[in-house]
Amino acid sequence: MAEIRMIASGLRFPEGPVAMTDGSVVLGEIAGAAVTRVAADGTKSPIGNAGGGPNGLATGPGGALYVCNNGGNEYAQGGFLSTGPSQDYQGGYIQRIDPQTGATQILYRECNGHRLSAPNDIVFDRQGGFYFTDLGKRRARDRDHGGLYYALPDGSKIVELVHPMLSPNGVGLSPDEKTLYVADTESSRLFAYHIISPGSLKTEGFPAPYGGRLVCGLPGFQRFDSLAVETSGNICVATLITGHITVIAPDGRVVRQVKMPDVYPTNICFGGSDMKTAYVTLSGTGQLGAMEWPEPGLRLNFSR
Repeated sequence: MAEIRMIASGLRFPEGPVAMTDGSVVLGEIAGAAVTRVAADGTKSPIGNAGGGPNGLATGPGGALYVCNNGGNEYAQGGFLSTGPSQDYQGGYIQRIDPQTGATQILYRECNGHRLSAPNDIVFDRQGGFYFTDLGKRRARDRDHGGLYYALPDGSKIVELVHPMLSPNGVGLSPDEKTLYVADTESSRLFAYHIISPGSLKTEGFPAPYGGRLVCGLPGFQRFDSLAVETSGNICVATLITGHITVIAPDGRVVRQVKMPDVYPTNICFGGSDMKTAYVTLSGTGQLGAMEWPEPGLRLNFSR
C-alpha cells in the first residue's frame, strides 16, 4: 500500500483533478454536480455553476477551466455509482468556466447533429485544441456508444475522430504529442493513436476495432478509468476494482502497480515544483489524496 495523505474528504464522486500552481487542486464532483477547488489545507470552495455531472477537467488558453459534463446521473441511496441518467438528463456537454468570476457556459452539446452522451476526460494540445472522450450513457436495458473527439476552445469547431467505442475514458498525450492514449473502461485496454496533425489521427491499419494500436490489456476483472502521463512517457492509468494506479510503458510493459486505499481510484494528476506530487481522486470513499511519486509527471499545456 502506498503512503498517501488525505487532503479532503466528503467529496461526492471526485474526478478530473487539476493541480494548480498555488497548491490547490480543482476537481469535479460528479454526484455533487459541482466543480470544486480544494485548497492545500483541505478547504473546499465551489467554482462556477456546472450542474449535471462534471467529470474530466483541464485548464485551457487564457486560464479558463474546460469541463467534460456527463449531463447527470441517478444514484442509489447512499451509493456513488450511477444507476442511469438523471431524470432531467438531456445529453452531455462541454463547458467553459471562468475561475475568477465563475461565469459558466456550454460550448458543445453535439457533433455532426448527434448529441454528446457523457463527455468524460479531456487533454489540451500545444496548439490550444483539446481531445476528449465520451463514455456513452448506460441505461437499464441499453447504452449509448462512446467516442473520441477533438474541439477548439472558442466553440467554433468539433470533430468526431473515432466512433463507436465501448467505454472510452482516460485520454492523454505523449510528451512529443505524436501519440494520443485512450483507456477503455470495461475492456481494461489502453489504446494508442498516431497523431497526423492536431485533430487528425491515423485510424487505419490496426486490427483493434477502434482503429488504434492496442498498447496493453490487463487480465481478470479490472476496469480502466482516467490517466496521466509521466515525463518518461509512461502512462499512469487509474485501475478500478483492484484499486491500483497501473503504470504502463509505451511498449505495453506494466512497469509497476501502486496500490491505493480505495478500490475506486478514478484519476491521477501531477503537481508541485518538481511535478512529483501525485494527486489521486478516491471516489469510493469520496477523498482526495496526495503522495510522492517516483517519477515526475508531464506538465500539462496551459497549466496554472
